[in-house]
Amino acid sequence: MMAAAKKVLVIGGGFSGMSAAIMLARGGIETDLVEIDAGWRSYGAGISLHGATLRVFAELGILGAFKATGAATDGLVVRMPHNDQVIVTIPTPPMPGTGLPGNAAIMRPALAAILADATRAAGVSVKLGCSFETITQDELGVDVTFTDGTRARYDAVIGADGLYSKTRATLMPEAPQPEYVGQAVWRAEMATPEGIETINMWLGKGLKVGINPVSAGRSYMFVTEDRPTNDWVEESELLPQMIALLDQFPSPTLTAVKEGLSEESKLIYRPLEKMLLPQPWHAGRVMLIGDAVHATTPHLGAGACIGMEDGLVIAEQLLRADTVAEAFTAHESRRWDRCSMVVHNSARLSEIEITGGDQKEHNDIMSRSMMALGEPV
Repeated sequence: MMAAAKKVLVIGGGFSGMSAAIMLARGGIETDLVEIDAGWRSYGAGISLHGATLRVFAELGILGAFKATGAATDGLVVRMPHNDQVIVTIPTPPMPGTGLPGNAAIMRPALAAILADATRAAGVSVKLGCSFETITQDELGVDVTFTDGTRARYDAVIGADGLYSKTRATLMPEAPQPEYVGQAVWRAEMATPEGIETINMWLGKGLKVGINPVSAGRSYMFVTEDRPTNDWVEESELLPQMIALLDQFPSPTLTAVKEGLSEESKLIYRPLEKMLLPQPWHAGRVMLIGDAVHATTPHLGAGACIGMEDGLVIAEQLLRADTVAEAFTAHESRRWDRCSMVVHNSARLSEIEITGGDQKEHNDIMSRSMMALGEPV
């Protein structure tokens, strides 16, 4: 059986786009990838990963590189905000086929570098500092002009250019816009505090603090804050505002962490937004994946997971189907339930935290979602 496409363009060099490009190229499809950032940089501190993401790493062939660079730990520890007393320890079962515990984390730039190396090694043609200028389709293919003045023709195009996707805006101008959920997250990198061996969380009023190891001796901290308005925070205000939030936690561990924060702690502030595009996720021969169609808040630690899964699935379908239309239909059928579950359940967890809702419902949603993510893709 012939693949549905011989030549494919991937727009966007983030986690989702690189995952798609790697698998397409390995399957024998000529693959181009364009990334608007000339430095191919990944911004941010650490990223917590559901165990299902490790299964994706195994399929991409980067699990060994992750083991050497990131961290996989067992369990989630919830502590009292004032004295570090353990309230509950929640197991995180290992994902079959990975040989690793079910909780993982890594610095975002480190994961981006691993994927970039794998992308080039797979034979993908990468063009940086470049995006598309125009996309014109007919029944047989897609003509693309690029911002560097070049042009090329493809059998299919994959738009993986993120939450504020230029591809989506161009082809689907009436699509829903990202929606602020009423929470923001602050992140920082640090030496792993004494006694922290896996992800630990402290729950306060309108605040949640977590520390997750990302490599040998290093961790990242996140502070999730209920924030009614979507505010801009100046870079000069990141450190004092983060310290002020941590002042609300007398925990000895968090007090020591707070005292060690500085401008060198790679501080990040990000309002949390969500977006779920109704299907179809494609227009003709152009398919959108990742945050371009299902951006989620980080409450389940699964945003990167489902985006990278998109990359694997769309590549598999293009390699398996007879036509691009068949491949796109099959991809959307496989991805809707799983991706919409993550977006909706993450948003509900956010609502419960903001409104002080039922903790039992929160726990049930977490449990059901984690089990669902462990199911085959």
